[in-house]
Formats: sequence, C-alpha cells, structure tokens
Amino acid sequence: MAEKREQWGSKLGVILAVAGSAVGLGNFLRFPAKAVQNGGGAFMIPYFAAFLLLGIPLMWVEWTLGRMGGQRGHGTAPGIFDRLDGAGRWAKYLGVIGVLGPFVILIYYMYIESWTLAYAWYSFTGHLPFGAGQAEMKAFLAGYQGLAGNQYFSSLGPALLFFALTFLVNFYFIYKGVRGGIEKLSKYGMPVLLGLGVLLAARVLTLGTPDPALPELSVGNALGFIWNPDFSQLLNAKVWIEAAGQIFFTLSVGIGVILTYASYLRRQDDIALSGLSASATNEFCEVILGGSIVIPAAFLFLGGAAGALDAASSGTFNLGFVTMPMIFGKIPAGFLFSGLWFSLLFIAGITSSVSLIQPAVSFLEDELGWPRRRSVLILAAVSLLACLPAILFLGHGFVDELDFWGGTFFLVVFAAIEVILFAWVYGIDRGWQEMHQGARIRIPIFYKHVIKYVTPLFLLGLLGVWSYQQFWPFIAMQGVSPADRPYQWAARALVFGLGAAIAAMVAWVWRRRGATAAR
Repeated sequence: MAEKREQWGSKLGVILAVAGSAVGLGNFLRFPAKAVQNGGGAFMIPYFAAFLLLGIPLMWVEWTLGRMGGQRGHGTAPGIFDRLDGAGRWAKYLGVIGVLGPFVILIYYMYIESWTLAYAWYSFTGHLPFGAGQAEMKAFLAGYQGLAGNQYFSSLGPALLFFALTFLVNFYFIYKGVRGGIEKLSKYGMPVLLGLGVLLAARVLTLGTPDPALPELSVGNALGFIWNPDFSQLLNAKVWIEAAGQIFFTLSVGIGVILTYASYLRRQDDIALSGLSASATNEFCEVILGGSIVIPAAFLFLGGAAGALDAASSGTFNLGFVTMPMIFGKIPAGFLFSGLWFSLLFIAGITSSVSLIQPAVSFLEDELGWPRRRSVLILAAVSLLACLPAILFLGHGFVDELDFWGGTFFLVVFAAIEVILFAWVYGIDRGWQEMHQGARIRIPIFYKHVIKYVTPLFLLGLLGVWSYQQFWPFIAMQGVSPADRPYQWAARALVFGLGAAIAAMVAWVWRRRGATAAR
C-alpha cells in the first residue's frame, strides 16, 4: 500500500523550492556565456520575448497539470497524462520523457555540481593557483577531472571523494522527504544563495578600472555592453534560438520537475501568483546577479568586450572554473571571494539536483506503491551506477551527449507534448478555469491565446528548424572523432535503455491495474 502523498508545509516553501529548482549552475555560468556570445544587449530582447511567450505560459501549464495530477494521486507525467480527460490510452507513454529527462540530466549534473564543492574547498584553503595564468588554471581543472596527470593531481581520487560527498548530501535531503528535506533545504539555501549573490555582485560592481591607462575598462561600460543592444543582431536566427533555449534551461520547464513539485499542492493552493513569484526569483538570480558578477568581471580584467567574448567562447566550464577564479586572484582577498563564488554555485546546484531526483522517486511511490525508503535507496543505487560512465568518460564526449538529450532535445519535445495536451486535448477553456482555481491574481486573457496558439507553434517551429538543419548530422555524429564515437553511442544506449525500462514499468503498472479492476 502506497504511503499517503506529502504536501508542502507553506506557500513560501513551495515558491522557494520551485525557484531553487530553476536557479542552478545555468543562471551563473550558462546565461552570461550565452549573453556575451550573442551580442550582449541584443540577446536580452529575444530572451525576454521567449520568457513572456514561452517560459511564463509553460510554467503556468506545468503548475496546473501538476496540481491536477496530485489531486488524483499522480506526481509524474505518465500518471498525469493518463488521467487527463481525452488524452487517450497512449498518453502515459508520452509522459515517460517527464521521468527520463530529469534523470538523464541528473547523471552528469551531480558530478559537475561536485566540482563546485571541491573548488570552494580549494579556494578557502588557498590551493587554487590564483596567481597563475589561464594555462595553469586549465591544467588544474584538467588534473582534477582526471583528463591529464600533472603536478596538481595524480589521480581521480579527489574528484571521486567530492562526488561522493555531493551524492550523499543530495540523497539525504531526498530521503527526508518533500517537506522535511526539499522544502527545508530551499527555505534555508535560497536566502543564503541570494545573500552570496548580492555580496559578490556588489563587490564586482564596486571594482575600479584595473588599468588607469585604459579608462574604457569600467563597470559602466561593462553594463552598457550587457544592456545596449546592437539591433542588427536581431536579424540572426541563432540569437533567437539560443535565447529560447536559455529560457527552457533556466526555468526548468519542459523537464517534468515542476509537474512533480506542483503535485504536492492542495486543491485550493494558488498557482498563478506562486508560479510567477518563483519565475521572478529565478530571473532576478540570472539577469541581475548572474549578469552582474561574471560579465562585468570578465569585461574589466580580460580587456573589454573582446576579452569577455573569448572567455565565454572557451566554454561554460572554463568560464566558471578557469576564468572566474583567475579574475578573483587579481583582487584583494581573492581566495575568499572565489570560495564564496563556488559556495554560491554549490547551493544553486544542489537545490536543482534534488529537484531532478524527485520525479523518479515520485514515480516509484505513486505508480509502483513503494515506500519512500525503498524508492530512495534503489534509486540511489541506480543513479550511482549511471553516474560512473559520465565521470570516467568525460573526456570522450559522454557528458555532451547526455546533455543534448536530457538538457536540450527532451525539453523541447516534452514541452510541446504537454502544452498541446493541455490546450487542445484537455481544452484551453477547462484548463484556464483550473489555472485560476484558488488564484490570487487574474492572469491576463492574452495568455489564454498564447498558450493555445503561440507557445505550441513556437515549440513546433523550433523542432522543425532543428530537424531540418541538424538532425542527420547529429545522428550520424558528423565531426565526432572515431575514438569518441563508441563512448557517445554508449551514452545513447544508456539514455534509451533507461527510457525503455521506464516505459516497461509504465506498461506493467497499468496492465496490473487493469487486471485488478477486472476482478
């Protein structure tokens, strides 16, 4: 017999939990890199357009579907879609992506998250080579990742140790449950994260010109680079696609996490204002804090817009783990600010990674009827085994392959499925009414038409363009070295093997239910 479903302890708790799910490494690393690479201020126009026309509507749809599912005993997409009026008997299999996607991201996300814990430790203890140049910082990162033996690391032992600590902390909070674990983590972690973000942003924004001979390297000019658009860049389709992708990534929409979190709401709990508040918190962390720490610091110390672009183009990992500590090494008490920076990233990472675990736990509890202890322990064992290839084969593109399927493709596909089911199968009129059940604000009627027409067309258009331009080159692994192809095929086998296993469990559960009902 399944345990009674939990509920959130407070409205603030669920808002902070959903915000914590959204606020992750992407807010402080991916967003600055994408903004710089796509023209600075020019990026912000399609970014906010995607936020209003894609992110906000999908967020409200997922909160609504999740709360509806929770009232019917389901916290993940297979059960929610199956109970959606008019969806049909195959809808539950479309929902498999909502369990698979978060788990695929989790496989590599926890490992990257553990780097932030390690770097916080190495910063506070003075072991990072702050005074060294970019080559030395890259060597330190490569040594830590086990990609190259050097004077800093002779084995993967330290990386495995910090991964083990991160893994245990994640599953501790999951084991403690929705209210006693996830909500408590978010209620304490998010204020600390915001405090650290404000402190670091204030420090960066009060920095003087590093070279008096170059007065153009100023905080004012750095902020101008972010906010003054070059309108000619708006004719570049890539800028719009990158902006839409960032909104997906940052709001955690299209993953299945919000569905699960919203399923623990009560029938009359507000979702209109709560969802908007969680999204606003995420945007503050990303645009105001993330944009005020990384971009101005890179602009000041790396030679203006060109230097910032070089840093952003070197890769998200290099931006966070090479460029930023190198910059902190140029200011007084840099070891302290570097430690605070990586502490901020670790808190952002863990509030997100626990949200990636919860859908799978909820699936085991709600659909298989397992108690939480059994669900968490078995899932921890499966997660550990799945994470090991991502750790050991990092240098062969294993993580990049997982990131494409879990962190890009599945997001767009699942978002398209859920918004079409909500607006066209369940019906936008019924959905709109459900969305306003217990609402503390009235959502502008404009969004009713956006959800029905604009958002689905936007998503289907993205899928169509990608399929036309990139589907076959990606599937055929064009540009991938022959030495790396076996590892990336193995990553694909892992992803689709997990998907097949989840689909098989769905089929077995529903067949068992049908047999029980027939008796």
